[in-house]
Amino acid sequence: MSSHHHDHSHGHDHSHGGHGHGHGHGDHDHSHDLEPALQSNLYKQIGFESIRTLNEAEPRSGAGIVQKTWDERLNDQPTLESDADEQLLMHIPFAGSCKLYSILIRTSDSDSAPQTLKLFRNRDDMDFSTASDLKPTQTIVLPRSSEVADIPLNRALWNGTTSINLFFEDNHSGGSEDVTSVSYLGFKGDFMTLNREPVSVLYEAAANPKDHKVIQGLTNATHSMPGQ
Repeated sequence: MSSHHHDHSHGHDHSHGGHGHGHGHGDHDHSHDLEPALQSNLYKQIGFESIRTLNEAEPRSGAGIVQKTWDERLNDQPTLESDADEQLLMHIPFAGSCKLYSILIRTSDSDSAPQTLKLFRNRDDMDFSTASDLKPTQTIVLPRSSEVADIPLNRALWNGTTSINLFFEDNHSGGSEDVTSVSYLGFKGDFMTLNREPVSVLYEAAANPKDHKVIQGLTNATHSMPGQ
């Protein structure tokens, strides 16, 4: 899995190339490099106001790291830090049905970087007790790195996802560090927009104008019958 992290680490270098706007080639390479990440990024489909984070030291800091845009992914603030111990539990809802491909996450090259991440699909009732007892949809071991890691998911497990719970169970300290910190969190996947239904309905209505004329004709005939 580490090869995936290394493959994507060049995105960090490219972000620094953004200041060279005078170089046409640099701009072209820069935008081309970011297009795949932005095309499948589910940022606009996340219900930020409904994000819940348990054991966060700073209120709404969990929502804050998810609300960072792709361009803000390397910003140090806001950062989500755990409070009473090293565990964090986040509930993140989407605006519709998603098929998740991967998680984008930036932690740190320190003991406070989370290590074991347990993911749960479509659970609205979770606390630390249920997160510890339930079998997760998928478990991931996170890298200790200050780069943005693109962690691939088993796509077969993430069809029809309307919300995701992230249980950061421990960090890289081996139990000696109570603070777990995360500075950026994002998701990639396909979003099943609700527009699909209206589009098909409009298509059918436009495709069958003769049906409407027939119905209208029958209606007229019915109205004329009482006068006969």
